[in-house]
Amino acid sequence: MPPLLQATDLSHAYGSFQALAPLDLSLAAGQIVVLEGPNGSGKSTLLYCLSGLMRPTTGAIQIDGHDLYADEPEAKRRLAFMPDVPRFYTELTAWEHLRFLALAHDAGAGFEDRAEQLLKEFDLWEARDLLPHLYSRGMSLKLGLLFALIRPFKVLLLDEPTSALDAGTSRLLIGRLAGLRNQGAAILLSTHDADLKQGLADRVLGLQHGQLTEA
Repeated sequence: MPPLLQATDLSHAYGSFQALAPLDLSLAAGQIVVLEGPNGSGKSTLLYCLSGLMRPTTGAIQIDGHDLYADEPEAKRRLAFMPDVPRFYTELTAWEHLRFLALAHDAGAGFEDRAEQLLKEFDLWEARDLLPHLYSRGMSLKLGLLFALIRPFKVLLLDEPTSALDAGTSRLLIGRLAGLRNQGAAILLSTHDADLKQGLADRVLGLQHGQLTEA
């Protein structure tokens, strides 16, 4: 079975600084890969390149067989990404953000029930009508996770998803990601969280000075 995510000869440079050396990476359906490395090792750069938010200097990326740049709409329909600092529209409430994302990804059917379940599960229901800039760092991170979970995807990229979560929400997330793996999703996440790594990782990749190795 072909991989759901395939990156070939992928690299990125910021001017003369080589943030990512040329690398190959693949994720299979039903697989969770944990990316670890010190701050500044290139983890976020790699995830931003794989998400399509940052153009790599070299290389090709395919999502479920669709080229991320030559066939961008179809590739991104299958791809969800949560950065380490989620971004929000200043004029939309949390509920309105979720509705907007669901509709944008043709996932409007049953939206209200799904959104209510997710917001209650992640303890954001009472804050659903607030603007996200009023949220704490932990609440913002939880809402960023819901942005991915409210819509369908085959590949999920997460950058430090538990960095500001309490222990209970981290356990909840581990259960959610394990369930997505069982449904056939391919998941790549960067983390310094040992519990997340031990509880989920099918493979562990190390990134050091832009060089990717199997840990």
